[in-house]
Amino acid sequence: MVNALRNIEYKDLVFDKNARFLITGGAGFIGSNLCEAIVNLGYNVRCFDNFSTGKRENVVHLLDNPLFELVDGDIRDYETCAKICDDVDFVLHHAALVSVPESIETPKPYIEVNITGTLYMMEASRRANVKKFIYASSSAVYGDEPTLPKVEGEEGSLLSLYALAKKTNEDHGKMFAELLGLDTYGLRYFNVFGKRQDPNGTYAAVIPKFISQLLNEKQPTIYGDGKQSRDFTYIENVIEANLKACLASKDLAGQVFNIASGESETLLDMYKQLCDKLGKNIQPVFKEERKGDIKHSGADISKARELLGYTPKWSFASGLDEAIKWYVKELS
Repeated sequence: MVNALRNIEYKDLVFDKNARFLITGGAGFIGSNLCEAIVNLGYNVRCFDNFSTGKRENVVHLLDNPLFELVDGDIRDYETCAKICDDVDFVLHHAALVSVPESIETPKPYIEVNITGTLYMMEASRRANVKKFIYASSSAVYGDEPTLPKVEGEEGSLLSLYALAKKTNEDHGKMFAELLGLDTYGLRYFNVFGKRQDPNGTYAAVIPKFISQLLNEKQPTIYGDGKQSRDFTYIENVIEANLKACLASKDLAGQVFNIASGESETLLDMYKQLCDKLGKNIQPVFKEERKGDIKHSGADISKARELLGYTPKWSFASGLDEAIKWYVKELS
């Protein structure tokens, strides 16, 4: 059903029948969903991952598909980056470390992976003459800017090493487009959620972690008062944004775009909806807010809508229903 739905949603996004996509971090949450969607559309996909956070089980169902190729490697090795970019049309760069608290506690790997590794991928893509380089940025780049909704070009002071890395990627992307001829497009994701997002670990994303804890009759922890807001964005909207960025005008190269649902929920409201949908009555535990966390986040998506043709079809509520179905099946 999901595969058929994806084909309907993206039927107007047509690429050359021999188009080849490289997805870094392709065994991760967002990457594996991109791999699956693009293979299902009938295009060649090269999945690149070092499996430090990605999981082979996320892409094992694709291994027998002749359109799918899995490559084990690390973006911190430039020679490897150069090899995997060979004969590629579109690079969807999602290999990264993604925890704000962890980036503050252990900054070194965030510099090596998120900054140096991304720079290597841009340079390798440029030398391989890829058509488009799409990379994952983050709403974290807005820092302490209080204005809502968040608009591209109105950023505040950065609050974490993770945010610094993403902003550096954007600066590099702009320079590679303007000076070196690589068509780069940065997608500022806002709290993406959906199937295959890992519910385990200290720094797990809040929605899958809460679902897992509620299913196991455990009390989830909310850092802060729970009134902080987030623009929770279902994974299918992110897939749409990536595909449409691959078809974007060259005139837009070097720019960044908010990719979100355009609606915000507080953590308390989100938690209540989870409890209602799962039939649970468990009170959360409140702890001191974490360093580097943004208080409020909500996106103005008009730029992506107007310039990329981004029209997110999945609301928070509809996406949450689909995510819960998947986690109930996988975790029960």
